[in-house]
Amino acid sequence: MSAIDPRTPVLVGTGQVTHRPSAGPAPAPLALMTLAARAAAADAGPGGDALLGRVGSVGIVDVFSWPVPDPGRLLADELGVAPEETVRTVIGGNSPIALLADAATRIAAGQLDVALIGGGEVGTAFRTAMMGGEPTGWPTQPEGTAPTRVLGTDRPPSHDAELAAGLAFPISYYPLFEHRLRHAAGRTSEEQRAWIGEWWSAYSAVAAEHPQGWTREAMTPEEIATPSGRNRLISDPYTRAMNANIAVDQAAMLLITSAGAAEAAGIPRDRWVFVHGTAAASDHWFVGEREHLDRSPAIAAGGRALFGHAGVGPDDLALVDLYSCFPCAVQVGANELGLRVDEPGRPLTVTGGLALFGGPANNYVTHSIATLVDRARERPEDLALATAVGWYLTKHGLALLSATPPATPYAHHDVQATVDATPKREIAADPSGTWTVETFTAAYDREGRPTLGSVVALDDDGRRAFGKSDDAATLARLLTGDPIGGSVELDGRGGFTL
Repeated sequence: MSAIDPRTPVLVGTGQVTHRPSAGPAPAPLALMTLAARAAAADAGPGGDALLGRVGSVGIVDVFSWPVPDPGRLLADELGVAPEETVRTVIGGNSPIALLADAATRIAAGQLDVALIGGGEVGTAFRTAMMGGEPTGWPTQPEGTAPTRVLGTDRPPSHDAELAAGLAFPISYYPLFEHRLRHAAGRTSEEQRAWIGEWWSAYSAVAAEHPQGWTREAMTPEEIATPSGRNRLISDPYTRAMNANIAVDQAAMLLITSAGAAEAAGIPRDRWVFVHGTAAASDHWFVGEREHLDRSPAIAAGGRALFGHAGVGPDDLALVDLYSCFPCAVQVGANELGLRVDEPGRPLTVTGGLALFGGPANNYVTHSIATLVDRARERPEDLALATAVGWYLTKHGLALLSATPPATPYAHHDVQATVDATPKREIAADPSGTWTVETFTAAYDREGRPTLGSVVALDDDGRRAFGKSDDAATLARLLTGDPIGGSVELDGRGGFTL
């Protein structure tokens, strides 16, 4: 024990809660987070409750279904603790790792001893309330309420040219990345869906076996890849089973402390999982500015920084959870980190992913980290990696964990300068004339009919442009064969024809 620096950040407690519809009406997000926080204290073993009472910082991931300004204060009050600060993140699925890095950095610097981080979502009741136009009745806070700190900076995620082309949500952006990956692999859309189905089915099996998984039955590759009434096409080439499922009721919390505080509280050594390092950066903010739509310089730079810090490589990773809002996010992450998405017997998830385990808005990665901690305790020699993504493959975080103490002291790696130095494309204003299709997608209605097509195109100077069309004949041509690499006519008013 004396060999471990007392300022070493260590995760000692994890709590996950999934409330299923069969159990009755869902509690409020605050109630789920309270259950998860108390479960994290209990998970730490003897001394966990005492450690929870010493929490100096409560950090909460931005809550989509319950957008109060300072959820951490309400949670602290519910738990009967008096932290020196409360923290809330901005929007983004990278937020759990941002909170982890913030707490670990301050613990390592001697500025903090104990932190509680995480979040929770009640997507089912929130969706019902939104559809019915009725308030949820959940706790509110007075105007002017604010947390001690807001972690992260944010701005509108879409360029005006992207919005004009009908690109405004993840379901329209991520298929663009998927088609680039598909085209590079030489597959048709149908072949890509079938290939995704093969390894996404393994994800569904992981979710079905996870005690907190939302999906309780594994799906076959055919069930995932084949459009049907229960698995309709959402946006080409994705079926519903390939989309993150936000309509879930889940919460997860993590108790992180210094090794010295854990020892003083009597936390058993077999509950400790060390934070070896974290990394973060954003790719060029607007999708249209990125040089390649099937790459992530931020993930690559973050991976190099973490591997270099720990003196390891991708083959040393025994436990991995890559962010999985859509299949392309897993593929891009794996490609940049030197991993393989369809490696037999090694799905790059420990939960089953956001589509199958559950995608509780910005808080999914708290669940993946909690699960990695649980698994790392069972396999102390194993090295675990979690990645996180915000917006449209925009914001990224990575965390390296193990139950074995780190050889190199914890450090956070901000690799933003490396990413900022990579090439950036110009987005053309009011483009017209003949361009080359780079990628595309089409949105479908509930009856399975394509309703809006979007294209991304390049000109001879490497500029990028966007276009949309709701013309039935144009949509039919867009979805027949593979338009990537072919010509598209942009009309200068945001429309296109093939």
